[in-house]
Amino acid sequence: MKIYLLSLGAGLLVGIIYALIQVRSPAPPAIALLGLLGMLIGEQVVPTVKLILAGEPLTMRWFKNECVPKITGAPEILVTQRKQDSANKSKDM
Repeated sequence: MKIYLLSLGAGLLVGIIYALIQVRSPAPPAIALLGLLGMLIGEQVVPTVKLILAGEPLTMRWFKNECVPKITGAPEILVTQRKQDSANKSKDM
């Protein structure tokens, strides 16, 4: 039940922001999609800050393994498989 109330609260906040910037709701597709992309990217801010505060290095490898699958929706297996495929191609050359 708590997650539903939090979701409702977030929706109310977004509705207020939409009213302040004078965007009708539901938003036009381009604005809505950019908003969703912003949400996906924004979700990665907390883990990134936690990593930095823990004193661990912020590397592209970490970003690709932790953030890219969550932002793009690609399963981590596909991201890992793509890396292995590109490593194999570079070995073959």
